Amino acid sequence: MFYVHAKPTRAGAPTFVFVNALTGSTDAWEAVVAPRLREQGFGTLSWNFRGQTGSPFAPEAALTDQLIVGDLLRLLHDIAPQRPLLVGLSIGGLYAARAVLAGADAIGLVLLNTLREIGPRIAWVNDALPAIVGYGGVGLFMDALLPLLVNPHYAAKVRGDRLQGGYAPLEPSHGHMNLMRHSVTTDWNLPWGALRLPTLVITGLADRVFLDRDVVDRLYAQLPHAQREDWAQAGHLLPQECPEELAASLARFGHEVAS
Repeated sequence: MFYVHAKPTRAGAPTFVFVNALTGSTDAWEAVVAPRLREQGFGTLSWNFRGQTGSPFAPEAALTDQLIVGDLLRLLHDIAPQRPLLVGLSIGGLYAARAVLAGADAIGLVLLNTLREIGPRIAWVNDALPAIVGYGGVGLFMDALLPLLVNPHYAAKVRGDRLQGGYAPLEPSHGHMNLMRHSVTTDWNLPWGALRLPTLVITGLADRVFLDRDVVDRLYAQLPHAQREDWAQAGHLLPQECPEELAASLARFGHEVAS
């Protein structure tokens, strides 16, 4: 698997282990968030799932949540990052939480826009995404949903780069198609109360696709050692929308759990 690893340069500092969203990339973390954390002496480990850029997979492999969690556990075992603190965006937070429940030796957990239940609205979106990407690639998916996922300022900032056309279908064998095809069967019914490590939950309130505030409130209440930040200025894609703010919150949490 493709990964970027930097050890801590400050004694006792944890290593932030980033877990991507489904069509994410290490680029989202390495642009601003990871460098800011390294500047403060923290370690970082960003990696791409099998099927994402630079991480090949066998044609017959089903890129399920079980496979991705297993890969994360093997990565943690083989690289052995110092004092790992797992940070997951969207479904990546679910994978990180499942790794903790499977025995990952983490000192903390950060869930970025993760807490959700798959009701009729989200199930519709999940079922539609493979069809959209299969017809017009990730570009069509982003052009269709981005204004609903992110804050208005970020949407205006990237508007000139979007809606350029040139859509092309992804082959069924493409990694993103494989990941999306199998993500619709992912079980989100996690025993959140069993996550007995320090947990930070950050929710972007401008997310108009996946956010259900009542669900976030209920699932957050099950976490035994959690703290919460609700960001009115952010939507779903926190590392891109608010990278400096995210790095600052992660650094603060990293200092707390390492002390």
